[in-house]
Amino acid sequence: MSDPSDETTAGRLGTETPEADAETEEEEEQEEEQQPGAAAHEELVEAAKPERPPAPPRVRKIDFVSRRNWYFLFSLLIIIPGIYFMVHSGFALGIDFAGGTEFTVNFASKPSQAQVESAVAQLSAGGSVISTGNGGYIIRTPPLSPAKQTAFENQLRSSLGTYDLQQVLEVGGTIAGETIRSALLSVVIAAIAILALLTFWFRNVPGGIRAGFQFGGSALAALLHDVFLLTGVFAILGTGLHLRIGEINSLFVTAVLTVVGFSVHDTIVVFDRIRENLRVSQRLSFEQVVNISIMQTAVRSIITSFTVVLVLVAILVAGGDTLKGFALALLIGIVSGTYSSIFNAAPLLVVWRRLQPLR
Repeated sequence: MSDPSDETTAGRLGTETPEADAETEEEEEQEEEQQPGAAAHEELVEAAKPERPPAPPRVRKIDFVSRRNWYFLFSLLIIIPGIYFMVHSGFALGIDFAGGTEFTVNFASKPSQAQVESAVAQLSAGGSVISTGNGGYIIRTPPLSPAKQTAFENQLRSSLGTYDLQQVLEVGGTIAGETIRSALLSVVIAAIAILALLTFWFRNVPGGIRAGFQFGGSALAALLHDVFLLTGVFAILGTGLHLRIGEINSLFVTAVLTVVGFSVHDTIVVFDRIRENLRVSQRLSFEQVVNISIMQTAVRSIITSFTVVLVLVAILVAGGDTLKGFALALLIGIVSGTYSSIFNAAPLLVVWRRLQPLR
């Protein structure tokens, strides 16, 4: 049998007594009082480390100016075929320019515009129909002699029922020629006025009036780009593809003048930002200033044009046949104007400045 004293000794060695625990805690407290805590020490070390500056955000830079030749080539690929059709085949002129006969009628049965257009298409090649509401229509046909006018009225009555003939107008070649001259004169006057206004407006750019003329001339070149592109596309549609939507009429002239104003508006936004950046970024080259200005204004121009495009697409899809040509002309012109203000006008200004540097 083992000695009880040995068991007691073994138990004391294997188990800590409360007195021993208390002595250990007192010793740890004394050590903590003599030395700072580990957490405080780590805080001091972290505070002593130098702060690292935050990494600058990555900014995407697109070099528009260096790719200008590709933009010019793309424009030429669209404009040259249009110029060929304008010179070789001309335009599909509407009654406003080619002359013709216009009937203003009011049907008692109030047929739909599709029914009237179908009847007119069977009776007269190249006729157009405009609805005035409540059974009223304006019917335009190629020039008709008095005998043919009477035959047309009788056939229309037999096809769609009785109607009230309110007015018959004859548009001769003389009136159509005057309309063409007035339309061309309007475009020329608008172009000259825009050139003079922009030259005066940008005269405060370094370089004086010569720099202002460069700004105005570049804007005018972008404007002519939009006009030639629009008229070229309609020449292809009208005489190349023989589509009625490519007919040139008074609404088309209205669309062209609207496009002229919209194109210059977009170009002025870009040029005005170039003028501001030239004043505050004197250490940058002219090409760098132009490129930065394009990046600062491109998104705004595209979003603004996109909202207008949505409305025009809705008119083109859901509008009547009479408005489709007008909506298409505005759609082509606004897209072209946005493109030319970003990718043609400003890069052309850089080319002009290289050919004629200003001091």
